[in-house]
Amino acid sequence: MPKRRGRPPKGRDTDTRALLVRRGVELLTAQGWHATGIDEVLSSVGVPKGSFYHWFESKEAFGHAVLDAYADYFAQKLDRWLGDASIAPLDRIAAFVNDAGAGMRRHDFERGCIVGNLGLEVMVLPDGFRDRLRETLADWQRRVARCLRAAQAAGEIGAEEKPAELAAFFWTGWEGAVLRARLERSEAPLRLFHEGFRRLVTSRSV
Repeated sequence: MPKRRGRPPKGRDTDTRALLVRRGVELLTAQGWHATGIDEVLSSVGVPKGSFYHWFESKEAFGHAVLDAYADYFAQKLDRWLGDASIAPLDRIAAFVNDAGAGMRRHDFERGCIVGNLGLEVMVLPDGFRDRLRETLADWQRRVARCLRAAQAAGEIGAEEKPAELAAFFWTGWEGAVLRARLERSEAPLRLFHEGFRRLVTSRSV
């Protein structure tokens, strides 16, 4: 395991770490784990290797930090849209989908979801990534399930529906829709999935 080498100039430690993690998020959303090298990260932001190893013992440690940052960022995004009490619960999910589509379009569909990208590589990822990916998806599912329970309370979906199962279904389909959107360079797969999901959850509404 590489030892930490060097130290960034005093007062810039936190900024340097944040810069590295932010660039890691950009690269892993675009190209995944194995296509992303540490030298590429460093050269793209002008940070010396010594500064990298001051903060991260290895590429694996860096990957976990990037995944944690992305998971937190995305959880906040979900809370912002799904927790908006000014609109109906199912419309909150639609708002999240629209925002996600706009974000993909803004980056010309070059970026996807880190969880989805790493999930495709899970068989060759270092130990620990599988559990962290599962924990992240479970956390996102809980947020969607909470919104669906609110929809149930509002009479938008039937009382017999199971929000936790529907939320798991949502994320399974959503990750596939994101991959297809990148392939097609279009938001259409996101809209198609969402329309199908909404029809599913409202088909037996009371």
